[in-house]
Amino acid sequence: MILLLTGTTHTGKTALAQRLLERYRYPYLSLDLLKMGLIRSGQTALTPEDEDELTDYLWPIVREEIKTAIENGQHLIVEGCYIPFGWERDFEEMYLREIRYLCLVMTRRYLEEHFDDVRRHAGIIENRGDDEGYSKDYLIADNERRLAMCRKHGYPVCLIDGSYEADWKL
Repeated sequence: MILLLTGTTHTGKTALAQRLLERYRYPYLSLDLLKMGLIRSGQTALTPEDEDELTDYLWPIVREEIKTAIENGQHLIVEGCYIPFGWERDFEEMYLREIRYLCLVMTRRYLEEHFDDVRRHAGIIENRGDDEGYSKDYLIADNERRLAMCRKHGYPVCLIDGSYEADWKL
């Protein structure tokens, strides 16, 4: 099984992937780590701020890794915000049977009530460096945009609205 775990920044994708790794022993591929490896090695001139271009750049690589994992009977969690809407068009049915998708989305209410907690927990798994560019308004708008796109595509969403613990059952 392949789990595509996506969502806006700060929703806990990496923390959840780490917990699933510990519980089920399914490895995960962090798209942020892949992105930074390609940027730092000079394989691309893109920067971390080039979000849409990074999705276009990373997805063909990730898509083929997913196919290879399925062909080899391997489990894998792919986590990151660089999974494009419409991803399923890139796979034949034999692959789609093995792929699950989950998008983490924080509600406006949750972010308004817990923004300081979200910021405080942002570096639980990875060092985010300067995190000041992600304001409450930015996160609210980005989560609302992602929720609308998930609904448009009929994708499953884990709506974070109350007590939030990065956990999910495979």
